[in-house]
Amino acid sequence: RYLKHAGGTDGMNVPPAVVSTLSELGDRYLAAMELAGQYAYAGREWVVERVRQIVGGNVTDSVHNHHNYAWAENHHGRSVWVVRKGATPAFPGQRGFVGGSMGDDCVILRGVESERSEQLLYSTVHGAGRLFGRKDAIRRFPRVEMDAWLRRRGVMLLGGGVDESPMAYRRLDDVLVEHADTIAIEHRLTPFVVVMAGEGEVDPFKD
Repeated sequence: RYLKHAGGTDGMNVPPAVVSTLSELGDRYLAAMELAGQYAYAGREWVVERVRQIVGGNVTDSVHNHHNYAWAENHHGRSVWVVRKGATPAFPGQRGFVGGSMGDDCVILRGVESERSEQLLYSTVHGAGRLFGRKDAIRRFPRVEMDAWLRRRGVMLLGGGVDESPMAYRRLDDVLVEHADTIAIEHRLTPFVVVMAGEGEVDPFKD
């Protein structure tokens, strides 16, 4: 909606639509973005509590982090908007969660102070990142291959499709090595059950 009102064009290789944050449209966009962020935060809290009820456990730690979001920050003496597309903040001491594929470990990390951290505006990845897009993954990887990968890792999959196949993703450890001087790994989490929507599920809000 806001892209259309700003006169922009949808797509990957198109000119950016620029809107002043001091305009009514910019103000409305920022308000909507912040509301979406609060909605995402509440959604994560709801899921965690629902899973806690199912397994009968206790929440001993909680880590939240947004990605594909914009933050008003100060860097090098300037007030700027930092848009972290496919990335998340990692200021010194700030904790974050970074996922791999559904067949790989995930990590809880914290940002550290370094020259490179400052150059990256204190940002890090939010996931392992794809090698192949969803449509390409569907063409390349048969279901039996994905199921065999997950069996070798001891991961039970409920729902899901080959568009999320582990083979379509980079290995998270390879990605984190490139960021070794900007983050410190606190915990490594190994998946044993992955729950995703099945192929028959319809999401009217899917992008």
